[in-house]
Parts: sequence; C-alpha cells; structure tokens
Amino acid sequence: MPLRELLTTHYAIQTEEKLMLDGKEGYRQGEYVYFTISADNKEIIYMEQAALAYYLVENGYHHLAIPVPNVHGEWFSPYQEKKYIVLQVQYTQQENDLPNGEVLANFHHIGAAYSYEPQAISSYGGWKQLWIDKLTVFETKIEQDAMEHSSNYSRLLMDVLPYIIGISENAIQYIGESEKDYRFHDADQGTIAFRRYTGNLVNPVLWMNDLVYDHPTRDLAEYIRQLMLESKDEQDIVTFLNDYQSIRPLSVFSWRLLYARLIFPIHLFDPISKGFLQQIPAEQLHEEMTALLDKQAIYEERLSHFFQMANIETDSLHIPVLHWL
Repeated sequence: MPLRELLTTHYAIQTEEKLMLDGKEGYRQGEYVYFTISADNKEIIYMEQAALAYYLVENGYHHLAIPVPNVHGEWFSPYQEKKYIVLQVQYTQQENDLPNGEVLANFHHIGAAYSYEPQAISSYGGWKQLWIDKLTVFETKIEQDAMEHSSNYSRLLMDVLPYIIGISENAIQYIGESEKDYRFHDADQGTIAFRRYTGNLVNPVLWMNDLVYDHPTRDLAEYIRQLMLESKDEQDIVTFLNDYQSIRPLSVFSWRLLYARLIFPIHLFDPISKGFLQQIPAEQLHEEMTALLDKQAIYEERLSHFFQMANIETDSLHIPVLHWL
C-alpha cells in the first residue's frame, strides 16, 4: 500500500523522504517518522494498546510509535477495502548504556504503575487456560492439515506432535500447581509487557502493536528462552537475571511462573502458527522446524539445571522441578 498517498489523503502530512527504521518502511516529516499497520484485529485491541503507548511516551519512552488520528479525528483509515492505523515516532537516536536486565526491570516498574488493567490484551492470571486452548487448537489443526496436505513438513509435525502435547501438558500441570503458591509480593502485579520480548527496549523503535498486559515473568521467560536457544554462554542468562533482580527481585511465585513458561514450548508453537496463517512453502517450514528441533536437546538440557544456573535452592524453597528433563 502506498503509505505516502495515505498520509497525504487522510492525514494531510507531506513527507520529505522515505527511510527504513527497525526493518520497516516509513516516511519522515521533520522530527517524526510515520508508518502504517493494517488493523486486522478487533478495534478494542488497538485502542488498549494505544492507551498503553501514550502512557509510556509520557513516561520517557519516546522511541515508541504511537497512533495518530486522521483529518476526520478517527484512528482507523480505510484504504482499498482494508483498515489502517498510522503510527508516528520521534526520529531520535536511543542512547542506553544500562544492561538489558536493568532496562527491562525499569520498564516493568513504570508499566506496573499504569492504573487500568486492559481486558482484550491482558493475559494476567490466564496462562493455564490460554495454554489449554492453544494446545487443543494446534492438535486439531496439525492432524487436519496432515490429512489434507501430505508433505515432509506435515509428517514432521505429526511425528513431533506427541512430544509437543506431552511437554505442554507438563507446563499446564506445573502452572496450575504454581497458581496455588501464595509466596508473592508487589513485583508480581500486572505490568505492561511485550508479546514476545527479545530485547525490544533497546531497538530503535518500540511498536505499539507488540504491547500486552501481563505478569512481568512473561518478558523474562521469552528473553531467557531466546538465550537458551541461541546463546553460546549460559552466563548471559545468569547476568540478565542478576541485572533484573538488582532492581526487581523475584518472589518464589515468580520463579515458578518463569519456569512454567520456559517448559511450555512457545518457541515451537510460534513458527507452526506462522505456517497456519501465512502462505509459506512447505519446504521452508520443514527446514525452519528441523533447525529448531535440533536445538531442543540443548534447550532441555539448560532447562534441566535452570534453577542451579540461577542459584536458586529448590529444595529449601520447596519449588518442584521436572525430573525427566
């Protein structure tokens, strides 16, 4: 979609140059850069994300792309039978010398002070049911696709499905038991978080549509998951956790939620989901999934001694661990 045309017609913005920022195409006018996102989800989702985004910009996160209304004062602009939102971000270079763990802890501290819990974008307290629902949907879809489209990829998914079901059920059982553990404190309240935190806060731009509302261990788990899959050095995980805890120490309840989320194989569900939603060649999907499954042994091995790595005494704190890992 010609972004420039949309900006001129619906927003009366005359742009000066086209540029790429954080891998996305945008147009600059003065100190601002404009981007579009297609509004495919329910409007309430974007409105809740917009409220979080404006709050964060007011609290110093000036590299967050926030929605702007069009010339009619509306947030959504129709274009060729689709709806779009225009995002505006200040074109500044982010200077941040703090370690990633501290950056995230500061963000959660500000996010926890947000006064209203959103409804449509909040997963706070709902992981168990969300995981049950996800597993049910994926199991059905994988089996259905295998019957309808036989390929190396669909056969690979059928082969790995019992493993995904088994490990997911372990995570669901663990989170269910952890929710009965009342050893929590103030840092366990809901906060602004990211759909998948991979170090987003130090990126040139923060995207409004990446924001959610959840328990802070969501972001910790997703960042650690990436390190457990990709990092050569386990010390990176320890350093990240120590830096975070220097500002926001974790409760026993938090450690249990963090561990549960690391057990749940989100890193396997995400690429499978991408294959459901996008037209991607089966060979490419097969290649990506094979590469990911090759890393699973390392991931499991790291998960098996996660608490030792983090210097947490599971016996004295009565934190159960999975012994089959």
